[in-house]
Amino acid sequence: MKIHLASVFVDDQEKALRFYTDVLGFVRKTEVPLGEHRWLTVVSPEEPEGTELVLEPDAHPAVKPYKAALLDDGIPTTSFAVDDVRAEFDRLSRLGVHFTQEPVDMGPVTTAVLDDTCGNLIQIAQHH
Repeated sequence: MKIHLASVFVDDQEKALRFYTDVLGFVRKTEVPLGEHRWLTVVSPEEPEGTELVLEPDAHPAVKPYKAALLDDGIPTTSFAVDDVRAEFDRLSRLGVHFTQEPVDMGPVTTAVLDDTCGNLIQIAQHH
């Protein structure tokens, strides 16, 4: 068994697609119109057949309070692996990305936390 899909709930799929592709560097994998929304996924260009991230509309009534509670408590929605947290922090900062946590060494891992502009905090992590 392996993970095929993971989701982040976003307040605007088009804005999310631009951020996750143009800023973070993922590539669009699937886009299927579903009425008002789309089945929209992105993948790492390093693993085009790997786990897909669904940019899921946050339209369900339970989602907005859930997202707000995580955001208020500073809890990341998910974590992405990077080779060098400090280099990614610098690259993304130059692109205007807002970080709520600058790089922090925590023993076997270095992490930083960014705001995805769509209502989520995302952790980037480098395992040593």
